[in-house]
Amino acid sequence: MAFIPPTAEQLGLYLGLEEIQGARADLLIQTAIGLCQTVVKPLPEGAEAVVLSVAGRAYVNPQQVSYETIGPMSVQRPSGSGGLYLTKADKSALKSLAGRGGAFTVDPTPETADPSPTWPIDDFAVFADDFEEGWGY
Repeated sequence: MAFIPPTAEQLGLYLGLEEIQGARADLLIQTAIGLCQTVVKPLPEGAEAVVLSVAGRAYVNPQQVSYETIGPMSVQRPSGSGGLYLTKADKSALKSLAGRGGAFTVDPTPETADPSPTWPIDDFAVFADDFEEGWGY
């Protein structure tokens, strides 16, 4: 199954909002998809969670406000919360979903490699008599 872009309604459910501004949510989702595609293109199945996370951050805190006081109420948000950006964890998740990231092995052996020994084999080895029994000579 391929990546299916999330809808504005899904973003509202993700954020726990009863009402959501559809046009704004659609814009943020499309922009988040574009941002995610800078890491992995095409987006893999399961990338919907990352797209919703990126768009959700921007929806609830578009101006990246870190401290706000209105009357007797004040709110302090972690620095860097809000705005449209990818975290290191978002990038990691996208790479992992796409099957990239993690350890890998490169085999430098050419396809035409011969498994036989490359050193000269001496059938008349004179040193074999120097070994005690049990050494295989």
